[in-house]
Amino acid sequence: MNTSTSSSGGCGSGNCHCATAAAQSAGPVPSINGIALHAPGEQPDVQTLQELAYTELLRQQAVKTGLLQRSKGLSAPVLNDAERKVLEDMLDAAVTSPQPTEDECLRYYTANKAQFVVGQAVHVRHILFAVTPGVNVHALTVRAEKALIELLGKDVAPDRFAALAAELSNCPTSTQGGDLGWLQPHDCAPELANELFHQAPAGLGLGVHPRLIHTRFGFHIIRVLATRKGKQAPYEEVRERIAAQLTLQSRAKALHQYMSLLVGQSLVEGVHLERADSPLVQ
Repeated sequence: MNTSTSSSGGCGSGNCHCATAAAQSAGPVPSINGIALHAPGEQPDVQTLQELAYTELLRQQAVKTGLLQRSKGLSAPVLNDAERKVLEDMLDAAVTSPQPTEDECLRYYTANKAQFVVGQAVHVRHILFAVTPGVNVHALTVRAEKALIELLGKDVAPDRFAALAAELSNCPTSTQGGDLGWLQPHDCAPELANELFHQAPAGLGLGVHPRLIHTRFGFHIIRVLATRKGKQAPYEEVRERIAAQLTLQSRAKALHQYMSLLVGQSLVEGVHLERADSPLVQ
């Protein structure tokens, strides 16, 4: 009689090493100072794993400073709302960022005036060559460059851009010949906004842009159909906006430095985190 059975842990034989081999192939569980970040067998994505790691770093720092009780066991505990609030308050106390001075705000305004133009807009068509997981980026770039060279050639038919958009573009606007309509800076990805609005002296000119524009979505061929210049907002109107932006940037930098220092003081295994081995100047 056949007495073999199937099991999720192996083939069922007493001499089977399937489960052991599977556990070994999975590798050790990522940890902070010997405290495992998740249960064996779990495989969180990179972003989730980093979030778990930073939370555990903060929890251990809170334990070290007496703000939280030491947890029993060798796995990172799940924090309740009260414990998370302790971590937030600890960060607020440890990470300080000075308010920007009037001179700093004014210097930023002077160096970035194009960001503070009100009412500026462009009417744009585009062809998107999307960069997706597994795509051959080199081949995609060659394909996009070939289409761009054609559109920049002499005696191109007026409707050729729309035809290529319908044929090649990975954007839903391909059915409208790539027409994105009228755009203002906040309507598009920052990389595209920079090209369309923030380049001195006045962004892109009319017609097909002579090079590919690379954004987080892929490669774009851009054709500007019309523009509205808008007007420059005076410093007094945008001063508070600039101050808030600089404060946010300063806090983000200070937070990054604080977390990097905690990483540098800890034994981090199985997860990549930026580290600093000595205190950083804020």
